[in-house]
Amino acid sequence: MKAHAHFTVIDAMDLALLTGQRPADVLKLKRTDIRDGALWIIQNKTGARLGIEITGELSAIIAKINARPRKAISAYLIQDENGQPLTQGALRSRFDKARTLAKVDFQFRDIRAKAATDTGDLAHSQTLLGHKNRDMTEHYVKARMGERVKPLR
Repeated sequence: MKAHAHFTVIDAMDLALLTGQRPADVLKLKRTDIRDGALWIIQNKTGARLGIEITGELSAIIAKINARPRKAISAYLIQDENGQPLTQGALRSRFDKARTLAKVDFQFRDIRAKAATDTGDLAHSQTLLGHKNRDMTEHYVKARMGERVKPLR
């Protein structure tokens, strides 16, 4: 899908996957949220406060975003061609266009569930997603992977 996506969608998808955050929380990330080697997030929905270490792929994505030439640079990491913060509507429109061109069927919010599943560690997933209880994290992981059951015999 990335081959068909606008750079703003690619940046948002990468940040969503690596941080496990909701689309609205990804769009509100600012350069000033980067402090002391971490990306500091206050989730809109839960108010959870997270400091996600800027290492590995996350470090590379942020460096790529910051190095991209622009007409204007805003405080926001995800910004349109004019340096304005990308709106939820613009992200949705650009994402839908890329999804149609790529002939895939998933939603942006599914990236959060993938992040939870891909950690391989339920405790890490719970912290990354900012869940207060383990049950919610288990729901994300099971919804993505499905229940594992034994056969009748």
